[in-house]
Order: sequence, then structure tokens, then C-alpha cells
Amino acid sequence: MLTEPFLTATNILTKIESNGHRAYFVGGCVRDYLLDRPIGDVDIATSAKPEIIQQLFNKVIPVGIEHGTVVVRYKKESYEVTTFRIDGSYSDNRRPDEVEFVNEIDADLARRDFTINALAMSKGGHIIDLFEGRRDLKEKIIRTVGNGYERFAEDPLRIIRALRFTSQLGFSLAPDTKVHMKEAAHLVNTLAVERLTNEFSKLFAGNDIRKAVNYMKEIQVDSFLPVFRSFPNLIKKLPSNIHSLMSFSEVIAYMHIVEPSISIAHWVKEWKCSNKIKKDALHLVDSYYLFKRFGVNSMLVYQLKKPYLAPFLRIVTLADPSVSLSMEKLLTINEKLPIHSKVDLSINGQEIIDLFPFMRRGPWIRQIMDNLEKEIVLGNLRNNNKEIKEWIRWNPPETN
Repeated sequence: MLTEPFLTATNILTKIESNGHRAYFVGGCVRDYLLDRPIGDVDIATSAKPEIIQQLFNKVIPVGIEHGTVVVRYKKESYEVTTFRIDGSYSDNRRPDEVEFVNEIDADLARRDFTINALAMSKGGHIIDLFEGRRDLKEKIIRTVGNGYERFAEDPLRIIRALRFTSQLGFSLAPDTKVHMKEAAHLVNTLAVERLTNEFSKLFAGNDIRKAVNYMKEIQVDSFLPVFRSFPNLIKKLPSNIHSLMSFSEVIAYMHIVEPSISIAHWVKEWKCSNKIKKDALHLVDSYYLFKRFGVNSMLVYQLKKPYLAPFLRIVTLADPSVSLSMEKLLTINEKLPIHSKVDLSINGQEIIDLFPFMRRGPWIRQIMDNLEKEIVLGNLRNNNKEIKEWIRWNPPETN
């Protein structure tokens, strides 16, 4: 029996079919449905051409209409709808130069990357499986549809996607697929870094990241990845007991700890990361080195902030498996903090200025606030306005 989000999307299939066309759920959503995994995006393939879909639905976004793809907005959700097609050559190693629309789904499924993704499902739950994808799901195998080298040459990102699936699903690579991945690995050099970053991040977040890293070493695809290709021994420094890192900022932070000679700035530049990823990575690295110097204390947890506790814990326990540290301990310290930011201080900047009416405004105000923050977090001073003012009088700002 179909479940959400298929039930809502079924209305789209019904409308397409009622107008004389065929339509199916396809790809990853069908795979995850059969694996009883959470369903992400629901994609639809149809015999109807894009202009027909635009006529049938009120809100249609022509995201890739030249390749037969549009996005249908229905009940505040987005559904990618693509016309059955045969792909031409891939001169840019990403998209086909031209496509031919076809009336049957068979040829459309034949162009897909892996057998476990070359699955279609009718609105009634009937599965179309032309390449033994269900068998590979059962046997936990990643296998290309047709000739593996050709699939990877069409879009080398499929090499990283295959590794990502081994990490996310815990599947193994079919022997011939692994051979073709190694033969085509050099083509990863042609990929836009932004596409690599997204897949690489998902790869490291998988529960079976160990398996993926072992395959990376075996296939030697790291020789064609940013940063890794300049440091050929870097991949060998990843431990055999590596566990998931849930964001690319965590990956970069950990990699810097593994090889400090490669700066965060270099990682960010080579992988073309956002300023937020850079900021988060630097924050995690700084917190890690504070931990190495002073251990876990209130100030460390305060500076980390709650959203960074889990990433910090993952990095620390991976960098040093002997460390005995739990999320429960970090959360307990966090809950007991007297303040969680400067906003919580029982005094403001103007009150501090009023205590020293003859001093010009300057950096000394922030310095006092910083000192107060530290003293209160460490438990040396209560967060009480009267006591804070008394402390400031006994610890006046330095004057030049």
C-alpha cells in the first residue's frame, strides 16, 4: 500500500493519465520505498511532453524544459516531472547535448545510472523492473545499468554517487562496476567542484562511511579530488574506524586536524565552500584545540553553543577514540550554564559606560563585557546586576 508522500503525488499521475498519457514514480523514491527508507523527493516520468504538463497544471516551473524536465507545484510541494527520453552524447560530462522524447518508459529506464535507481512504479504500486534492480536491492549491490564505463563517462559524478550509495545504504559495488569506476576515475577531474561538494558531503554523512572510504582507497579516486590530489597520502590518514560526519564543515575541520599543514582556508578555496562552512569549520577546530588544552569545562560548552555540540562530539571522538565524552555530559553542562550569550547578562553597555562617566567610549567596554561573560560562565561571579557592578568597580578598565 502506498504511503505519503506518494498518496498526494498520485493525484498528479491521475491527471496526466486521464488526459491520455502514461506516468510513473521513478528513481530514488521507488528505491527507498522498497527499502522502507524515508522518502525524499518524489520524481515522476511521463510520456507527456513538457508543454502538455504546462497545460495540465497551474503552477509549473520550466527548470530543464530543453531536457524534458519541469517542476509541478502541487499542494505546496514540488514534483519533478520528466518526459520519457533517450539521451544523446554528453560532451560536458553532465547533461546530454540533445534528447529524444519517446513514448515508452523502457528506453527511459535504460539511460539511468544504477539498477536500483532504474525502477518505476505505477500509482497502483506495480513495479517496473527491467534491469533486476529489486534483486540488487535484496543482495545490496550497486550495479550500473548497461556498460559501466559508458555510464561514468556520460557523467563522472556517478562515480562519487556510487560511493555515496555504499555509504548511505551499506551496499557493495558489483565487481564489474568497481572496475569501470577505477577506469573512469580520471574523468572526475572534469567535474564542477560545486557538484562534487554536495555528493562528498552526503558520502561522509552515511552510516557506512567506512565502506565508502575503503572503496575510495581501492579505486584511487582521491587522486582526482580537490586537495586530495595534491596530498596523495591524505586518504591513508583516515582511520579504519571512521564514523559519520554530518556536514561539510565537519569534514573540513576533521581533515585539518588529521593534516594541520592544510589550512581551513585552503580547503574552502579548493572546494569552493561558502563563508558559513568556513566559519563553522574554524569554530569547530578552535573548540577542538581548546578541548585538547583544557578538557571539557563550562567555557568550552558556552563558546560552542548548543547547535555545535553534536558536530564537536563527532570530531573529538573520531580524532581521539580514547576520549570518554558523551552528548549527555555536554548537554548537562549546557543546561547548567548561568547564561547562554551576552544578551543574558544582567547589565548592558550603557550601564557600564555610566559607571565611568569621564572615560571616552572605546574597546574597553567590550573588554569588560568579555571579562564579565567569562567570570559568570566559570561560576566566579553571579549574574546579578548589583554584584556585577561591584565587580566592575574592583576591576576597572585599564587606561593608557
